[in-house]
Amino acid sequence: MTRPLRILTIIGARPQIIKAAALSRAVSGPYAGRIDETLLHTGQHYDQGMSQVFHDELGIPEPGVQLAVGSGSHGDTTARMLQGIEQELLRGAYDLVLIYGDTNSTVAGALAASKLHIPIAHVEAGPKK
Repeated sequence: MTRPLRILTIIGARPQIIKAAALSRAVSGPYAGRIDETLLHTGQHYDQGMSQVFHDELGIPEPGVQLAVGSGSHGDTTARMLQGIEQELLRGAYDLVLIYGDTNSTVAGALAASKLHIPIAHVEAGPKK
């Protein structure tokens, strides 16, 4: 039997958490054993009302990696996210990085994965016209 596909899902802001819910449920349900997902939460949104409540209500597993970057300038928080994500990617032997939306967490995840030559999948809902 081949090993499961290892993906690192990067979340950090409320919209990303909501979008990740569907995939995370599928990974733990019909794709269990075929995909191994690790959730990395950057901490871009870090209070109960902007983050934890969605894990609780949507049945998303708790993040395996919590960077807890918190507040700061865009440059400072994005740099700390980039460092933390890169460390996890070097440690984890991931096959794919999954990012959502257009936040600092997305930019940091895309840059880290790209520099390490790890394929990236990007999910964006986009506006309705």
